[in-house]
Amino acid sequence: MAYTIQTTSTGDFDRLVDATIDALESEGFGVLCDIDVQATLEEKLDEEFRQYRILGACNPSLALAGLNEEIELGALLPCNVIVYETDDGEIAVSAVNPAQLVGIADNDALGPIATDVRERFERVLESVGDGSGGSSDT
Repeated sequence: MAYTIQTTSTGDFDRLVDATIDALESEGFGVLCDIDVQATLEEKLDEEFRQYRILGACNPSLALAGLNEEIELGALLPCNVIVYETDDGEIAVSAVNPAQLVGIADNDALGPIATDVRERFERVLESVGDGSGGSSDT
C-alpha cells in the first residue's frame, strides 16, 4: 500500500498552499506547523531547492479518538500534507496515507479513524487539484 495520496495542479504556488490550508480547515483540520523547506535549506545550508512546504495537519477530534485507542500515536502526529513543485513544472499536493501511518501501530481500533482521515484528505485533494493529475496513490 502506498504511503501518500496525491493530486497535481497548475498555477501560483503560494495560492495553492493557501487553498490547501483552506481545504484542510473545511475538513476540520488545523495546520499546526508550516515548514518552508526551500527557505530552511537556503538559510541552513546555503542550498537552492524547489518550492516545498510541509503542512502539519491535525483534526483535534480525530486525534483525540486515536490517542484514546493508542497513546503512542502521538509520535505519528500531526499528519503531513506537502505542497511542492514537480520536475515538470506542476504543483503536487500530497497527503500521508493514514492507513499506512496507523498501520505501524498494529491496532485494528485505529482503522475507522484512518478511513475517516483518508476520506477527508481525498476531499481536500479533490478540491485543490485541477484534474491534470487526479488523486492517486504514491
